[in-house]
Amino acid sequence: MKERLIAGIDLGSSTIRLAIGQIVVGQDKRETLNIIGAVEVPSQGIAKGAVSALEDAVSSISACLEQAERQIGLPLSEVYMGISGPYTSVQATKGVIGVSRADGEIRPEDVHRALESARALVNPANYEILHILPRRFSVDGQGGIKDPIGMQGIRLEVDAHVIQGLSTPVRNLTKALFRTGLDISEVVFAPLATSAAVLTPRQRDLGVALVNMGASTTSLAVYEEGELLHAATIPLGSDHITSDIAIGLRTSLEVAEQFKRSCVSALANQVEKREELDLRDLGADQSEIVSLRFVSGIVQARVEEIFERVERELQQIERSGMLPVGVLLTGGGVKLRGMTDVAKATLRLPVSIGISHQTPTPLSEAVQDPAFSTAVGLVVWGFENERGESLGRHGSSGARPSSAFFQKISTPLKKIFKSFIP
Repeated sequence: MKERLIAGIDLGSSTIRLAIGQIVVGQDKRETLNIIGAVEVPSQGIAKGAVSALEDAVSSISACLEQAERQIGLPLSEVYMGISGPYTSVQATKGVIGVSRADGEIRPEDVHRALESARALVNPANYEILHILPRRFSVDGQGGIKDPIGMQGIRLEVDAHVIQGLSTPVRNLTKALFRTGLDISEVVFAPLATSAAVLTPRQRDLGVALVNMGASTTSLAVYEEGELLHAATIPLGSDHITSDIAIGLRTSLEVAEQFKRSCVSALANQVEKREELDLRDLGADQSEIVSLRFVSGIVQARVEEIFERVERELQQIERSGMLPVGVLLTGGGVKLRGMTDVAKATLRLPVSIGISHQTPTPLSEAVQDPAFSTAVGLVVWGFENERGESLGRHGSSGARPSSAFFQKISTPLKKIFKSFIP
């Protein structure tokens, strides 16, 4: 059997990251996933998860693709694309149908019709439906059912989450990818993909919040009892920290970025009062001695603001301080020293850095980098999707037929997107 490649691309505002996995079939006929490639390039033409300059975006994606193909020595033809940002939303919906069989046995087609019924109730103009995630089923009033197939009943109800994206940003992102010659295996809501790489089934069952801090936005996904309970996008990220440093020191963004990456802490008390640094050592035109504690205080104020916004989201769903597993931080913006300490103080929950739980590979350093969690998660999502397990692992009912339904709605979506490419 030919070994297959699965690629996932994370189109960030500051960096484009591409991860490639290879499905290997062992002697026992068991399929395993090995991450064989991971590259990143500066992002141009993309801001807050949307295309701001198409030609620049195509150029950046092409550069990332060329570098990846050189790394693995193989051509890539298609990718799983992750999207998030303020133009995506998660909406609760409900579907109700009558069971089709005379004997009242619920079959996979009944589940499909229930999900279609839930989908039909959410049809806002100018939005594309990306995912339908069933949360709970009810049979003749009996609630809390995760998999109704094979049960007896007359009335089948489903509570589901519909994840949708604003049509124009989604189509422009897909157009940028198609212009590079790549096909799109599936458009995936990025927080779902990130959770595939970082969270274990037990963590999703007990209750956990996954916070992914990118350059311009911070995404939140909350899981409980194995289901996606809540998702939100906060329009603040690590670039806002850089801007605050630049304004506070009256220096360039380049110097501020170097300062953020190498010198400061998200917790000002971790820095000695006497610690100072000359900005010229970081590339500034003129010499200026600044206090590291002063700059760390600037950083701490912005980081606290971001986590206060996360806390508000948890309060809305009545989970403030109530998640047993706590909070996992991931994304390129969480690498600051002291980040977990600020999060613990603000959220009043256990906090740790979330890294991929994939089997170690020669690329372990990149795979376990929080910045690559979404790209690696897209590869994991693709692997599980090919094996028909994606819904069972990402906050759904776990019913295998639902995965087939998922593929039914994603294939026409790909055709729609591709129809816009000249």
